[in-house]
Amino acid sequence: MEKLFKLKENGTTVRTEIIAGLTTFMTMAYIIALNPNLLTGFGAEGKALWNGVFMATCIASAVGMFVMAFFANKPFCLAPGMGLNSFFAVVVANIAAMTGMTYVESFQSALIIILVEGIVFIILSALSIREKIVEAIPLGVRLGIGPAIGLMLMNIGVGSNAGIYSETGGPFYAMRDFFGALTAKTASEAMGSGFGPMVLTVVTMFIGLFVIVVLSKKNVKASVILGMLVASVIYWAGEAIFLGTNPFASLQGASFVPPVKDMMDTTFFAFNWQGFANIGWFTVVTLVITFCMIDMFDTIGTLVGTASRAGMLDKKGTMPKMKEALLADAVGTVAGACTGTSTVTTFIESASGVEAGGRTGLTAFTTGVVFLACMFLAPIAAIIPAAATSAALIYVGILMVGGLRNIDFNDMDQLAPVALMLIAMPVSGSIGHAIGIGLITYTAIKVFTGKFKEVSVLTYVISALFLVKFFLAM
Repeated sequence: MEKLFKLKENGTTVRTEIIAGLTTFMTMAYIIALNPNLLTGFGAEGKALWNGVFMATCIASAVGMFVMAFFANKPFCLAPGMGLNSFFAVVVANIAAMTGMTYVESFQSALIIILVEGIVFIILSALSIREKIVEAIPLGVRLGIGPAIGLMLMNIGVGSNAGIYSETGGPFYAMRDFFGALTAKTASEAMGSGFGPMVLTVVTMFIGLFVIVVLSKKNVKASVILGMLVASVIYWAGEAIFLGTNPFASLQGASFVPPVKDMMDTTFFAFNWQGFANIGWFTVVTLVITFCMIDMFDTIGTLVGTASRAGMLDKKGTMPKMKEALLADAVGTVAGACTGTSTVTTFIESASGVEAGGRTGLTAFTTGVVFLACMFLAPIAAIIPAAATSAALIYVGILMVGGLRNIDFNDMDQLAPVALMLIAMPVSGSIGHAIGIGLITYTAIKVFTGKFKEVSVLTYVISALFLVKFFLAM
């Protein structure tokens, strides 16, 4: 382990790295079931396809994390990206409507787009072009990525991570529908039978957060995972005692046998080249560029922001072995296309593992192994309550917002782009789009204050591409 991951050099231990890997897994385990849900219309397109995407999610995520572990030796974890998977599902549905193919045939055609994207990223990573793009992002903007991700994590934690459904509708969220209600009575009437689970979710969320904060102040390295475990136990007890439901009901009759046959029949190297040819080259090129831009800046933002929190950036704001880290999501994306899922990218939930002490690839390796194990243990991963993961996301978000201390608030060149990123990231839900807004703002300020020579050519190009994407691309 020492030779592979240089643990002493990075000031960590095997125990710390494994705990960090498990912590990251617990905060991102939701993707194992949510990704196949989103890509198959929550099972509407057939159980076989759902199983195929489920298997692909576990395998492609693990492949990406193993590359991150052994080539980059970084604690960042990967999986099919949220937002990108929803966009992929829309693309698949549109292709099916446009060509008359079935959803499965369209899905298999669209996987080729993901394959092309992954190959393009491997080439760009090998040629260090993606690394140069990272370096082209101005230091002030780079310093603001971490705090902006922090706000996004907090927004996810108290917002979209834990949704409650009831006979009156849903999803209902803690911040919008509970704290945002005029009175408790208003919230209760709106949520109906979902009000009880919402109260349990909010209470659990904040008890978990307070446990993490108290333990971290006492310098307990496993504070995040212990807080999540405490929150999970409280939620399970609350379900049993106050809601009268069995928190482990989903385990009864659950299958622990990986659905390998379904994956082989529906998604494994199931490229529909004939269907792909019917899409049209202009549409294909447009989609590849769109996927590339979103994924590229989501990954760059996550790596820079999380590495900043871990103290992995040098004085110039760059991370050693950035090239290898960027290669991990490219290889993961190719693996995802070959097994049957959308673009694989670095997850912002990696920040929870970093906060738990993860500093090397052993963290990513641990999470990858658990993802593979989930092919056999998916029902167990599914019982981790969203309220527990919300507690971790809120805590890590709070810590990452602290990075604002590195921003020069007297320098409008830094302040304006960062301020807009802070609002754009949680509201848009896109790291890449927020970075784009920050870059456009930075470039415009420099140009209109006569300091256009201070902006690199690559920064101009990236800003122009984002302008095209925001205002012209169809």
